[in-house]
Amino acid sequence: MLKLSDSIMWRAMYLYIISLCAISINRFLSGIFAVTVVCVLLSTSEVGLCSNPNGRLDSRGSKSVAIGNEAAKDSNGPTILLSYSKKGFKKNPISSFMYFVPLISMTLVDRETSANNEQKVGTITYEKKVTSKSFNVVCEFEILGKGFHKNTFDAEGMIAADTDDLEKGGLLKNVLDYIKIEGEGFGRIEVKGTMTSSPPSVTEVCIQFNVRGHKSPVTIGLYDIKPQKGQYKYENRSNHIVARVNSLIFKKTEKTPRMGIKVASITEQNESDCFLSTIKGAIANLFISPPKVTKLGNETMLDFGQALLEQKSAFTFPKAKNIKENRMVVIDPVKK
Repeated sequence: MLKLSDSIMWRAMYLYIISLCAISINRFLSGIFAVTVVCVLLSTSEVGLCSNPNGRLDSRGSKSVAIGNEAAKDSNGPTILLSYSKKGFKKNPISSFMYFVPLISMTLVDRETSANNEQKVGTITYEKKVTSKSFNVVCEFEILGKGFHKNTFDAEGMIAADTDDLEKGGLLKNVLDYIKIEGEGFGRIEVKGTMTSSPPSVTEVCIQFNVRGHKSPVTIGLYDIKPQKGQYKYENRSNHIVARVNSLIFKKTEKTPRMGIKVASITEQNESDCFLSTIKGAIANLFISPPKVTKLGNETMLDFGQALLEQKSAFTFPKAKNIKENRMVVIDPVKK
């Protein structure tokens, strides 16, 4: 009887542990679909995007100083310098390198850069393989320096779009807050295409952020909102989730363009990546549906791939018209 009791006890403990894991995973199943909210965020209609461009940042425990749109006086966006070896490393501001984010987004965007930002990006290796029918270019880049650059999506616009089909009084889940790149790292840009046309045609561009054993410095933030008195307000947000992004993929298409996305992990805000968060990320990748992006943004990334193929010395982005304002953010040391 003692052995039988011991057996029952151990089985009970085993089932209890399994149930705890199940609860944890179920709690973050929304996180799996949270990443797919990128689909919603990027395909959101511009209807209703009328929030005050100065209305959110000061409520986040930081002080914002408008620094103006770097392309406001020009019909184009920023120009990044391209080098093809470590020796010829040409440094570009992180804000210029990440300018494609507002270009692919169909919502209004606030761009924030940390004060005294030291982040610089440059291409450091180049390899090209060509056959009679296709080509493949692999170009590595390095991100140097401290600081962060963040694209924050218009809250009122996101909420308005996400509540259109929501049942009255229902919980608004997995609203995209921001895309952020913080700190240093290594990445890779892979360009694929065909040689059957003249000039050769780029068909795919993949940007990978977790190269040479380094964790991706790119994350996206998401949140839920429970209505209060029938109103969905940003200040009532909860259940903050952070997904670490490994890669973004852009493909040539005659249809509505979509962006492939793969994540490394999903965690709660202020938590560190762990084994379970990595499992959540792996599961999330099975459910992510490629989000819609703007035609201009998609074509820009293919053009960027073309510039790398031809080893041009520079590439100029078109001007993004949905940028509310560029800001330099001074973090409050007490609330950091």
